[in-house]
Amino acid sequence: MFHITILGSGSAGNCALLESGGCRVLIDGGLSAKQITTRLATLNVEPSMLDGILLTHEHIDHVSGLRVLCKKTPIPIYCTRLTAEILRKEELATHPDVRQFQAGAEFAIKDISVQSFSVPHDAVDPVGFTFCHGGESLGFLTDLGKCTNLARERVRGVSTLVIETNHDEKTLQNDPHRPWSLKQRIMSIHGHLSNTAAAAELAGLLEHGLNRAILCHLSRDCNSPELALGEVRARLAASGADERVEVYCAHQKEVSPRFAIRSVHTSGVF
Repeated sequence: MFHITILGSGSAGNCALLESGGCRVLIDGGLSAKQITTRLATLNVEPSMLDGILLTHEHIDHVSGLRVLCKKTPIPIYCTRLTAEILRKEELATHPDVRQFQAGAEFAIKDISVQSFSVPHDAVDPVGFTFCHGGESLGFLTDLGKCTNLARERVRGVSTLVIETNHDEKTLQNDPHRPWSLKQRIMSIHGHLSNTAAAAELAGLLEHGLNRAILCHLSRDCNSPELALGEVRARLAASGADERVEVYCAHQKEVSPRFAIRSVHTSGVF
């Protein structure tokens, strides 16, 4: 048993639940504590059943629910030292059980093996992850302006990859509400992956056993599920992918299916 469920993902907040036979971990806590608790309940999970909260970085859309959630239930928080310093400074996590790791470290949370790696983003010490359990592997890539050789190497061989498709490049460039400086930041190496960039990375992983892509962190104004799915599916089809490669787009207000992580994709939703 190895599952990933996206509790919510987008500009307003990000949170996912990773489960194995003996462990439950939140990846980020960017929804309100109430929303996290409510959405976990749809999966018959209570906050007290969590073994940890693993953070990619300190931006508010990834940590906003921590203070209230951990005040009610003392859940261990796993993050890098620099991220922990920001959490303490901003009083976003005030309980003492913050377990620090260095970007690039490998460690375990119960029976889930975690490999962290640095990614380029405008945060103090942002990281991506690969997770392994029972011979199966999952990659988690969100909030990065470019997929570096290091990130590409770390997710090579995973069967499921959660990857951000933040914006449609044309829609972002034509957005009248964002100043050019902000558009430049979003499109920079320290910004966010576009649909086109994510699609290219997914196509490159086909020969390494990828059978599912979960698209996440869509901009509410400069993207849509239709645009993201269309771009990715077209690129995968052009690269020779067939129906065995599943593509799902996570939503801000909806809990995703509970996806089983498997090397050979048959029916991946339980």
